[in-house]
Amino acid sequence: MLTYLNFMSVIYLLISISILVAIIFFIAFIIAVKKGQYDDDYTPSVRMLFDDELVKKGNSENIQITEK
Repeated sequence: MLTYLNFMSVIYLLISISILVAIIFFIAFIIAVKKGQYDDDYTPSVRMLFDDELVKKGNSENIQITEK
């Protein structure tokens, strides 16, 4: 039968293990970010395909009609 002290020691053990796992995942995340794992290599190549549409849309919005 689990007594109160045994139950609390299990909780302390589980909390310690979960903090250790969280620290390991955080370190792995920091290493991945430093190595460029999350750099966006796809968007610049696709943006090239839509540059004409952005220029046409931008020019039509910036045209000012002045009457003399």
